[in-house]
This record gives sequence, structure tokens and C-alpha cells, in this order.
Amino acid sequence: MGALEEVFSFITSGSIAGLPSWLVMIIPFVLGIIVGYLVRRVLKIAIIAAVLIIIVCYLGWFGLSPNTLKTAAETYGPMVTHYGALLIGVLPIGLGFIVGLIIGFILS
Repeated sequence: MGALEEVFSFITSGSIAGLPSWLVMIIPFVLGIIVGYLVRRVLKIAIIAAVLIIIVCYLGWFGLSPNTLKTAAETYGPMVTHYGALLIGVLPIGLGFIVGLIIGFILS
């Protein structure tokens, strides 16, 4: 129980840019809840769009080749890992965002 009390005292003491540290950690949590809620709502539309894209590609009206997908992955893959590492790198803020994202996704 001593380690848990030490963590809570570290979180509640001090300030970051003039704001209490607990406030700085609540903001990404709330943003995560909002984003999780929106992701859950938009997921239905994304599934319908994916089915339509598959049908359009099958009929030959739009070309989606493996080379195009590979090029997109090579172009945007490092950028995604960079921003993911930044989000997780600031652990209290990133962890609050991820927990909020999960809660927002489940509760919607």
C-alpha cells in the first residue's frame, strides 16, 4: 500500500505549466472518452464503406492493388509509429487517453 500512496502523492503534488498535475492528466482521459465514443459510432459507417469499396474493386470500377497498399504502408507507417510512440512516451497523459478511449468505446 505504501507504493500506491507514493504514486498518488506524486500525482497530486506539484504543477505542470501552472496547472495541477491531476488536471493535466484528466484532460487526455476526457478526450479519450470522447474519441472512443466517436470511433464506436463511426465504426458502423466504416464497415459499410469497406464493403462498398470491396464491391467496387471487385467490379473493376476502382483499382486497389497490393502494390498501392504497400506504398501507402511504406509512406505512412513510420509516421503512425512515431506518433504512437509520442503518445505512449508521455505515459500519464498517453495512458489516460488510452484508458479513456477504451471506456468511451465500451460505453457508447
